[in-house]
Amino acid sequence: MFFFSYFKTLRIAVITDANGEFTLTVPSDTSVLQFSFVGYQKQEIVVGTRKIVAVVLNEEAAEIGEVTIVAFGTQKKESVVASITTINPAELKVPSSNLTTAFAGQMAGIIAYQRSGEPGEDNADFFVRGITTFGNNTNPLILIDGIELTSTDLARLQPDDIASFSIMKDATATALYGARGANGVILVTTKLGKTGSAKISLRVENSWSMPTRNIDLADPITYMRLENEAVLTRNPLTGVPVYSDERIADTESGRDPIRFPANDWLEMLFKNYTANQRYNLSLSGGGTVARYFVSGSFSQDNGMLKIDKRQNFNNNIDNKSYTMRSNVSIDITKTTEIVVRMSGIFDDYSGPINGGTETYNMIMRSNPVMFPAYYPATPETSHISHIMFGNQDNQYINPYAESIRGYKDKNRAQILAQLEAKQDLGFLTDGLSIRGMLNISRLSQFSVRRYYNPNYYEIERYNYATREYTLRRTNNGTDYLGYDEPGGDKVTNSTFYFEGMVNYNRTFAEKHAVSGLLVYIARQSLTANTGNLQLSLPSRNLGLSGRLTYSYGDRYFSEFNFGYNGSERFAKLHRYGFFPSFGLAWNIAKETFWEPFQPVISNLKLRYSYGLVGNDQIGSAYDRFFYLSEVNMNNGGVWMRFGTNANNQNVGISIDRYANEDITWETAVKQNYALEVGLWGKVSLIAEYFREHRYNILMTRSSIPSTMGIANLSSLRANIGEATGQGMDMSLEYQQNWSSDFWTSARGNFTFARSKFEVYEEPAYKYPWRYRTGQAISQGFGYLAERLFVDDAEAENSPQQEISSYKYGGGDIKYTDVSGDGRITSDDAVPIGNPTTPEIVYGFGVSMGYKGFDASIFFQGLANESFYLNYSGIMPFVGQNNLLQVIADDHWSEANRNVYAFWPRLSATVNENNAVSNTWWMHDGAFLRLKKAEIGYSIEGKWKEKLRISTLRCYVDGTNLLLWSRFKLWDVEMAGSGLGYPIQRVINIGLNITFD
Repeated sequence: MFFFSYFKTLRIAVITDANGEFTLTVPSDTSVLQFSFVGYQKQEIVVGTRKIVAVVLNEEAAEIGEVTIVAFGTQKKESVVASITTINPAELKVPSSNLTTAFAGQMAGIIAYQRSGEPGEDNADFFVRGITTFGNNTNPLILIDGIELTSTDLARLQPDDIASFSIMKDATATALYGARGANGVILVTTKLGKTGSAKISLRVENSWSMPTRNIDLADPITYMRLENEAVLTRNPLTGVPVYSDERIADTESGRDPIRFPANDWLEMLFKNYTANQRYNLSLSGGGTVARYFVSGSFSQDNGMLKIDKRQNFNNNIDNKSYTMRSNVSIDITKTTEIVVRMSGIFDDYSGPINGGTETYNMIMRSNPVMFPAYYPATPETSHISHIMFGNQDNQYINPYAESIRGYKDKNRAQILAQLEAKQDLGFLTDGLSIRGMLNISRLSQFSVRRYYNPNYYEIERYNYATREYTLRRTNNGTDYLGYDEPGGDKVTNSTFYFEGMVNYNRTFAEKHAVSGLLVYIARQSLTANTGNLQLSLPSRNLGLSGRLTYSYGDRYFSEFNFGYNGSERFAKLHRYGFFPSFGLAWNIAKETFWEPFQPVISNLKLRYSYGLVGNDQIGSAYDRFFYLSEVNMNNGGVWMRFGTNANNQNVGISIDRYANEDITWETAVKQNYALEVGLWGKVSLIAEYFREHRYNILMTRSSIPSTMGIANLSSLRANIGEATGQGMDMSLEYQQNWSSDFWTSARGNFTFARSKFEVYEEPAYKYPWRYRTGQAISQGFGYLAERLFVDDAEAENSPQQEISSYKYGGGDIKYTDVSGDGRITSDDAVPIGNPTTPEIVYGFGVSMGYKGFDASIFFQGLANESFYLNYSGIMPFVGQNNLLQVIADDHWSEANRNVYAFWPRLSATVNENNAVSNTWWMHDGAFLRLKKAEIGYSIEGKWKEKLRISTLRCYVDGTNLLLWSRFKLWDVEMAGSGLGYPIQRVINIGLNITFD
């Protein structure tokens, strides 16, 4: 251990050697030595006549693990009144290049789920305590080192760089963010250097990923037979089979795959697994004046598409991410510190021109027997250098051709430079300090697509005896690469942020702790390439926030916060919003009467908070200035003619949006009740109940009659919506050290969040079940499906289903006449199932270690969610759609009139009667997943000291290893998006080594 000492007046600095010893010449026996080390209490000793001074520093527990990151500062953990969930960054380490994939089930208060596993497009959706608004902005505010960033920036953050990760949930925690805190705040800080010798840490990982579950398609022969059935079962007298018996037999024999192809598009285009790599290197340390933390990382995630060697480019997904970070803190004087942070995140993506998800979708929209993927060269075509892709009349999708016809490059760079200065003003009065921070960031993103137009061919003449054929080209393709720049991918943004703060923290008479905080913020963001005057103007926000806390004897705590913010979106009367909050807490375990119970109940604390938080991110980006009208001065749809022969015409003027000076803030009123319990010093329980009332939600007016003569009624908005939310979240942790070699721990968390409409402008319905008011915000509406009709006779003698003009009959869905009027109409649509946003997310796991070995396992689950299959998207044969095996195995037919079959009677056209939203296509989204398992070994030995190695650990881990769910067609977490790029199962090996 190294100590630092100096004379208080002369500031003579000395650093101890490896044994903690030092030699120093002092000017007099009245000299005072001060000993300090990060994480330990400072000591001051008068030298006197001694020649040898022995000092032992005591750990300062409040500085190590007992401090909670709060808005614009820190507080002692025992004094926190707000609802804040803090997670150890080590728990966020998963074998993935996307940090957000680790959120689900890890943190109390977070509702999270992942819909896609495509590299570069696999961000998880996450919400703090669910969604309590039906406005445009439902996402939490993300702050990394105090700077507002996007979920993509958070996804690329390296767990090795994170010092703290906190979720700010209630009004007391978020009120200081005023206009931006209504949806909760995710607050992340990155590591700073610590005094000591240089420490180098390296982490290397290699992983193999594969789909957790693939879609199961029927074989081509079954496809042909059932497409014939789809035609004939609907039109038994006039229908003509699509495929003759001879063609089916020829296809089944496999003797001539060119004339009678049987394509397995999924096998043709995708591999079974792929390999990925991740590397992270960091360097930290420092002396008495400056400390540093520098890190860099690289990750490469590859897709699962096969590469055609005939192309001179790679059409598979190749997503590379680079991150660099440099945090340097410098003590300018004894009371002045400067922190300089520089960071950059760079993404280089290359992949198919339409993305991996679209490639999966194309497989589902492609006929497997209409034409081969490509025709091999024949003597007559040997001179042709390009690939002769198959097609018919140049009208259909050839997924093989579309997959390899080109590639897309997409690049994204986010660079931040931050300067922070801290000044201790203790020379004016104890506990007073100021801080200033300036941050400038630049975001640049663009994409380029390079592709050629495939040359499509079809058989013109075919000799059945010799199996020889001649080909005819059906289009004029290109033998060179074309080029375009997708406009939606071109983003250039510049952001300026300033933060100034005055802080006061002092304890009087050892019992009365008082703190005060005042923060001023100014933010400006400018985006280029918007194509719109309003969007091209810089966006600005100002804010003044404050916090006042008081505690007595570490038992009674109170806190008051406020945010006073200005927003450019509103007129002068509403431009500034005031959002106050307060909180109270009582630490019962600190009371003297609780001392007899301390050995068992070591901690018992009650907390309550109430307050208002705002949201100015209402409406779309085009609704920026609600108080200004938007006039189209050159509307080609409105014109006038004049002149003798009316031969002169000018375009007219129209109003796209009327000015509305009454538009104001969306406001959330939040309440939080919390209980903290500690048992035997080993078990920790935090349980919280919360309520929220959101009002002034922006809505498009639905009751403005057209007779008012107002143009563009869809642009009329007002703050008339209201919603409420409530729920609970809890976390439980257990730790036990059985001996110096053996330890165990367990943890679990549970989040339940339910919201509903309170005020929602809608028409006056005849029946109460049609109203959204009182229902969950993401509640689905549809028809109650009883079963399938047994036959046409039952369909004719049942209430007439008027929800479509399509003729329905036996084998189609039979709906319930809820209104009892003898007809099935829109009046029979009712709330069905659970909300489409999950209401429950939970996780639990155990860890243990024995000597150098350690192992952990973690499960994650989700409940109270329903999703709906896209009937038109998976309906076979329509538009040459492919056939799912489950449809082939379980559908209503004349031979098997199963009224509870998975699929109704087959059809070659979309049956609108079956396509409406209904309970037949509704499925339970609940699941339990073995999210992560890991086993590691830390290698020990005396040789490590010689090489200055403090940590050498190798490990094997995996994610998404097992899944339990009622739904079996694809990974249920993808919900209705199951025909996209699948969620990945990952097996990973890694090495972590640290040099001191």
